[in-house]
Amino acid sequence: MNTALLFEFSVNKENRTIHVKREFNAGPDLVWQAWTTAALLDQWWAPQPYRTETKAMDFRPGDNGYMP
Repeated sequence: MNTALLFEFSVNKENRTIHVKREFNAGPDLVWQAWTTAALLDQWWAPQPYRTETKAMDFRPGDNGYMP
């Protein structure tokens, strides 16, 4: 069993974007729900004691996107 799951995080300040690439030990439907449901995303995105509040989500088709 692979316990070293992929996690890459980069910030491009010039064009104001964040790129996150990560592997999860879960099925695609559950991962999609965790990334696309604002209330769920806000629960796990920031480590304690920080918090997040999703203001908007903008999903666009891409070459690495999962679109159920």
